[in-house]
Amino acid sequence: MLKKLEESKLIEILETGISEFSQYGIEKTNINIVAKKAGVSVGVLYKYFKSKDDFFMACLKHSLAVLSNVIGEALQGEQKILARAEKLIRAVQKNAREHENYNAMYHEITSGSFKKHSAVLAKEIESISAKVYAEFLLQAQKEGEIRSDADPRLFAFFFDSLLITLQFSYSCDYYRERFLIYCGEDILDNDEKVVKELLKFLESAFTTSQSEIKHA
Repeated sequence: MLKKLEESKLIEILETGISEFSQYGIEKTNINIVAKKAGVSVGVLYKYFKSKDDFFMACLKHSLAVLSNVIGEALQGEQKILARAEKLIRAVQKNAREHENYNAMYHEITSGSFKKHSAVLAKEIESISAKVYAEFLLQAQKEGEIRSDADPRLFAFFFDSLLITLQFSYSCDYYRERFLIYCGEDILDNDEKVVKELLKFLESAFTTSQSEIKHA
């Protein structure tokens, strides 16, 4: 009988899987190599995960648990909308650097290499932020912090799209180069400037009404 693995070893296996999936995608990732790098046999790995797809989903859920905690911590307490946004932006910057492989794996998913899993994966990944962002935007609207004619769900989508682009800009090669081209070679060393300028952008979006734009 195979000895039950400790929680720390299971996490090590999942982290190894995330690293491999982020580099090679689900089709080209080799479970034998994952097992070898994690220091376990293939038999042990398949004791805990029925297939490569099952292992991939376990890796994804592990990374999403971390993401969920990051969002939860950033949104704790009663705060104004821009204060919440600032905490989320800073959390994205920190998380993108600490868990670069997670973001690279998400990028692989969005690139189309996981096409047969796209509906399930989108639900798993996006449900975490979609509900939370829409709820705090709706609350901010009720409290008069953002424009009354905004659709909270669409604003949540636009807001999250900005944060996704930002996290990829700190952790994925193409987006990182794009970031440098648009914002300068030193932008990766200037987190405060990114926070400040993105908050300006968001403040304008949250508070400028359509009638003000038309009469500008």
